[in-house]
Amino acid sequence: MLPPSEPSLSALASTGVQTYSSEERKLLLQIAHESIFSFLLGRDISLSAPSPHLAEPRGVFTTLYSDRKLRGCVGFPAPVLPVYRAVMESARAAASEDPRFPPIRLEEARLIRISISVLSPLQPISPDEVEIGRHGLVVSEGVQRGLLLPQVPVEHGWSRVTFLEQTCLKAGLPPDAWRSGAGIEAFTAEVFGDPVDGA
Repeated sequence: MLPPSEPSLSALASTGVQTYSSEERKLLLQIAHESIFSFLLGRDISLSAPSPHLAEPRGVFTTLYSDRKLRGCVGFPAPVLPVYRAVMESARAAASEDPRFPPIRLEEARLIRISISVLSPLQPISPDEVEIGRHGLVVSEGVQRGLLLPQVPVEHGWSRVTFLEQTCLKAGLPPDAWRSGAGIEAFTAEVFGDPVDGA
């Protein structure tokens, strides 16, 4: 799993194409919350596939916010798990394993807001095909790999070139590595989250 850079809480609203119904979105958010609480309380969570659609493997990132500030984000860029299990595992990891933050405490978990990004399959892309607001990026070279979600360049007002450079930096590569042989892959994301008070 990878921790990407994420947008602020203002990007919690739904974006992109909707392939999951309102009921499915609510269920995935419920699974994310329950997985965090079960982890904090030391309980196992037993869950079977809610539906064939939610059993399809998809890449997923789960982002946590506390008091409108980023509190953790971890995910699977590749479709290695059914989407409902990817949400469950990434939510637990975002709450406890994001190296940028201390683990979430039980009292804090009650106030956490969650955003889920369900990723399309990764596809190779040329730099001039990258569309701000549509594509997320993965840049890789050797064992180094960086990922930025589609919301990030929109939130920061980046150009296409800046987006490519920042994804290279996320991978620990020089900012111009995208010009000199680093692999570039793109994905889209369906993003949805908890309601935001006062938004």
